Amino acid sequence: MSIDLSHPSAERNNELIASRLLEHQNRRAFLKTFGTSMAGWSLSGIFPGNRLFAAPASAIANPLAPKPRHFPVKAKTCIFLYMYGGPSQMDLFDYKPELQKFDGKEVDMEIRRRDIKKSKLLGSRRTFERRGQSGLWCSDAFPNIARHMDKMAVIKSLYMDSFAHGSANLQMNCGRILQGHPSLGAWMAHGLGSSNPNLPGFVVMLDPRGGPIPGAANWTAGYMPAAYQGTVLRAEGNPILNLQPPDLRTLQMQRDHVNAINAFNERHRQGRETYSELSARIASYDLAYQLHTSAPEALDLSSESESTLEMYGFNEPKAAHPLAIPPAHFGRQCLIARRLVERGVRFVQLYSGGGHQQQNWDAHHGVEENLKIHCPEVDKPIAGLLQDLEQRGLLDETLVVWGGEFGRQPVWQGDNGGRDHNPKGFTYWLAGGGVKAGTSYGETDPLGHEAVSDRHHVRDLHATILHLMGLDHERLVYHYGGLDQKLTGVVPAEPIRGVIA
Repeated sequence: MSIDLSHPSAERNNELIASRLLEHQNRRAFLKTFGTSMAGWSLSGIFPGNRLFAAPASAIANPLAPKPRHFPVKAKTCIFLYMYGGPSQMDLFDYKPELQKFDGKEVDMEIRRRDIKKSKLLGSRRTFERRGQSGLWCSDAFPNIARHMDKMAVIKSLYMDSFAHGSANLQMNCGRILQGHPSLGAWMAHGLGSSNPNLPGFVVMLDPRGGPIPGAANWTAGYMPAAYQGTVLRAEGNPILNLQPPDLRTLQMQRDHVNAINAFNERHRQGRETYSELSARIASYDLAYQLHTSAPEALDLSSESESTLEMYGFNEPKAAHPLAIPPAHFGRQCLIARRLVERGVRFVQLYSGGGHQQQNWDAHHGVEENLKIHCPEVDKPIAGLLQDLEQRGLLDETLVVWGGEFGRQPVWQGDNGGRDHNPKGFTYWLAGGGVKAGTSYGETDPLGHEAVSDRHHVRDLHATILHLMGLDHERLVYHYGGLDQKLTGVVPAEPIRGVIA
C-alpha cells in the first residue's frame, strides 16, 4: 500500500505517520532506558570494586590514596620473610622429645591425603635449647636468630588444605588454592593505601635461583585494580627492568611524555569512573616516573655503615655446598626491606629459596643437607633485621612474619633422610608491632605430624596479620562477582588472640 503525499488527504496521513513514529520512538526510548537502568542495577551486584552508583568519581580516582584503619594499632608496615618450599618445623622451632625417643621406629602415618602407609620415624639431628627469658625452643640451625626468640610469638599449630607447592603457595599468599584472587599485600594496599606516593605500596624480592610456583600469581592484585599488585624489585643493578628511558630521552622529556599519556587516559576515563583499571593505569604511569629516582635511592646502600652491613651478614662466607648462595644476598634484601619500610612502603615480601627441591626449603632429598644449605643463608640476615629494626625504634611499628607454604613430615622419605610435605601441622613466627613477644602458641602431636592444640587454619593467620595492621578481616571487602570478597573467604575466621599483645 502506498500513500500519495500530493493528495488533499496527505496532510492527515502525514499526521498519522508522525504520530505512530513518535509513539514507536517513545516506546523504544522507554524500553532502552528501562533496560539499561535495570541492567545497571543488576550489574551493580557484580561490578568490581565500589558498587555501581555507590561512590563519586573522586572516591576512586587514586587507588593508593591513604585510607584510615578500622582501629588503632602499632604496626604501620609489614615484612614477610617467605621460606619457599616449606621449612622443617621439627628441626627448627618445634622440639619433639618423643620423636627423638622413637627415632627409627616404624609407624602407620598419613603422608598424603588418605594415603596411610608404614613409615620410619626420623628424629631431628639438630640440638635444641630454650632461649632467652621466654624459654622458647630454637635449634642450633639458627644460632643468630636464637638470640631474638624473646621478640617472637611462635605459632606451632597451623594447618592448611593442600599438599602441593603451587596451590599451597597460593593459599598462603592469597587465601585460596586457585589462581586469580588478590594476594595479602594487595589486600593491604586496598585496605590502607600507600603512605609514600613515590614508591610502590607492595614490593616483592625474589631468590636469584628462581621464583616460587606458580610465579606472579603469588603477588597478584587479582580482580582488584592493577595498582595493588606487587612490584618486583631486584636487590642489585637496575631495581626494575626497563625502568630507565632511552639514552636520548631526558627525565623532563619522560615527564612530558607521561603527562601527555595521562591527559589522554584522564579524558578517556571521564564517564567511566567505575572502571578502576583506568585509574590504576594513570597512577602506575605517575609511579613509574617517580621510581626513576625513588627506587635507586631506596636501594642505594652506600650510606649504610660497615657495622650495619656486617650485622646483616654481608661479609659471611657461603655454605660449602654448590647450591648455596652467600648470606649477603638475603642480607641485602633484608636491609633494603628496612629502608623501604622506613620510607613508608606498606608491605615487603622477601623470598628465600628458588628453583626446585634442594634449591629451596623442599627437603625431599635430605633434610640435613637442606638445612645446611639454607639456614646459613638467612640466619644472620634475619637476626640483623630484627636487631636493626629494634635499634632504630622501628620494630614496634613493623610487623615481621616468617614461614613457608607448609611444614614437613616426621618420617623418612627416600634413603637420604628426606622429609615430605606436611600441611597438617606447621610453624610460623611473628615479631614486632602488636605481637605478644616471647610466646609459644599451640602444639602439634608428640611426633610433630598434626596440629592438635589450639589448631588454626591459615585463614586465621591472615586474619591475625590484618588485625595487627589495623584491619578487620570481616570489614575488609572488595565487591566482585556478586559477592563481598574477603582474603579469608566465606568460612568463618578469627584472629589468633593468643599472639596479640
